[in-house]
Amino acid sequence: MYAKIMSASVLGIEGRFIEVEVNICSGLPQVSVVGLPDSAVRESVERVRAAIQNGGMKFPLDRVTINLAPADLRKEGSAFDLAIAAGILCASGQVNENLLENALFIGELSLNGTVRTVPGVLSMTELARRAGIRRVVVPEAAVAEASLISGVEVFGISSLADWLNGGADPAPGESGQRSRAGFDKEKLRSFGSTGRQPGFVSADDLDLADVVGQEQGKRALLVAASGMHNLLFVGPPGTGKTMLCRRLPTIMPPLGDEEALEVTKIFSVCGKLGGASSPGLVRRRPFRTPHHTISTAGLIGGGSIPKPGEVTLAHHGILFLDEMPEFSRVCLEALRQPLEDREVTIGRARGVCRFPARFMLAASMNPCPCGFHGGDTTDRPCTCSPAAIARYRARMSGPLADRLDLQVQLPRQTAHAPASGGMTSARAGEIVADAAKRQRLRYAKHGLQWNSQLQGPLLRKYAKLSPDAEALLQQVYAQLGLSFRAHDRILKISRTIADLAGREAILTEDVAEAINYRSLDQPLEG
Repeated sequence: MYAKIMSASVLGIEGRFIEVEVNICSGLPQVSVVGLPDSAVRESVERVRAAIQNGGMKFPLDRVTINLAPADLRKEGSAFDLAIAAGILCASGQVNENLLENALFIGELSLNGTVRTVPGVLSMTELARRAGIRRVVVPEAAVAEASLISGVEVFGISSLADWLNGGADPAPGESGQRSRAGFDKEKLRSFGSTGRQPGFVSADDLDLADVVGQEQGKRALLVAASGMHNLLFVGPPGTGKTMLCRRLPTIMPPLGDEEALEVTKIFSVCGKLGGASSPGLVRRRPFRTPHHTISTAGLIGGGSIPKPGEVTLAHHGILFLDEMPEFSRVCLEALRQPLEDREVTIGRARGVCRFPARFMLAASMNPCPCGFHGGDTTDRPCTCSPAAIARYRARMSGPLADRLDLQVQLPRQTAHAPASGGMTSARAGEIVADAAKRQRLRYAKHGLQWNSQLQGPLLRKYAKLSPDAEALLQQVYAQLGLSFRAHDRILKISRTIADLAGREAILTEDVAEAINYRSLDQPLEG
């Protein structure tokens, strides 16, 4: 007796089909799982056995062979439990094979037959839609997530007995209007608009008006958010570097439909969605704040079976590195390629995984180990030697610093003032949204969204300078010994500054302001 059921796994952040084949024949009672299963898949036999028996069904007392195809791809996780149980019940004649036809089964089984959710349901459901599979059977807790994908009927079940008794009903609204992009626009609007999710900052908690003074820092924050430029704040302790960076998500526009689907898929694969407490699509831009003890694999991604790292979890959002020089040199250098390529490529013996990593890097650091170098007050003088300062700054290499578009020195506040009367996050968000809209319309035919994405001919076309502005930039380029990369990043920042002013033409003052944001390229003071 033979049965074949479709299931799926996740490789990188994309789904991949797994055929679960079950064969039952006469012989000593034995269950064999083949097809490169890991320990979690091997253990599924005991979970499936207990779930079938506790659900009032019979586990066959014959020789059972379970094959997971393709056999050369290593299988991991517990997402195949439901498919294995369905295959055993079908092969033993307890379930009509019509229930398995043109259907994808995803879910983990508990010993009492309850079906639990697994990471990556969204990616697997999207795979089913692309392949023309019309039905997807998922745990009840994952219905909201799977229903974001159009073109499939999503059936949510709470237990194995529930499915066997015909209790699986399609999710409501399957006959509604779908978008051509492959997801339900109505559900995109209704899901994920409220509720807290890990890795996101709520605009209700933080406001730009909380930051006292630091007008130059707020201006730099506005420029960075408007063009998705990388940002570094340098200043003594307590100047508001971290406060400013933590308010970046509150002034940035929400994720668009395509962006939101990509981010939700990533968080689904990593098992970091809010579940039933905050179902549906992610709308807020991610804000990831890893500790400085993080490993390279944790930051970039990796493992024997590659998993996304923090740079991928920050996709379309912000990766914030507080006290950047405290991170290991290896971790910081590993950021160089994602900052340029906007993706991470991890190669292993069994294949190559590519993870998206289009993020804004926001970072902060002290000017020296004690933090008070270059200060204009005598009450806290710097106690660091020139060699110690050089060693401290050398923890961040020149090539990495070159990739930080805005490098802003924040002075120490000399007098306390109440946090009132400054620009609020709501007002800053309106300004950023206007600048972002100008960019979106300008680059619509090129498939770009932000000024930071400009390069090559498009950069020369849309960031063309007047003769006076070009002369200023060439003079500074020669005096400071800037790299070609720094030259181009100044052009991109100038383009963003002009967009904030509502102008298409880039003026000399725009270039001058952009040059002023390259503080690490300028000679040290003091």
